[in-house]
Amino acid sequence: MVALTLVGLLLPVLAVVALAVRLALGSPVLLRQVRPGWHGRPFTFFKFRTMTEATDDNGRLLPDESRLTVFGRRLRATSLDELPQLFNVLRGDMSLVGPRPLLMEYLPLYTPEQARRHHVRPGITGWAQVNGRNAISWEQKFALDVWYVDHQTLLLDLRILAQTVLRVLRPGDVNQPGAATMSKFTGTRTGVAHDA
Repeated sequence: MVALTLVGLLLPVLAVVALAVRLALGSPVLLRQVRPGWHGRPFTFFKFRTMTEATDDNGRLLPDESRLTVFGRRLRATSLDELPQLFNVLRGDMSLVGPRPLLMEYLPLYTPEQARRHHVRPGITGWAQVNGRNAISWEQKFALDVWYVDHQTLLLDLRILAQTVLRVLRPGDVNQPGAATMSKFTGTRTGVAHDA
């Protein structure tokens, strides 16, 4: 019901952002990716595009730093690129709050403890997003995600939503220090602690 209300209220914003993406980056306006949801089940994830489709001479996509435009950086900083995920919530693929849905290719790389992040539906925002977002390590993110799984309550969800609003108003931690976005997860090294 909250997601449906938000979609109704934000339709003008969605329309303006969609038009801006179309003018700045062309079509398609939406990025559609298959990502793991509850218990790792794949679903189609939506967000507004923030990068070009530029490729090298071999047809491979260029690194994020080369494809992320000034417009895309601003869109990410305001988190407006995430708004289409409200439709994922309406479809039942996601919740408003939960661990962020990452890439399918990460599934075999998780430790058993890290994989517990999939014991709840993924969310538009989450405990890791209001506690460092992309400025913290993958291991810290996963520890925060698992902590959320073990402590999920309506009160905690409301707290996360309130903190998310404050973070959107004061953007930060959108990218990993020294990177355009976040480096790919390649697995946890032996001996790295997982405690939150």
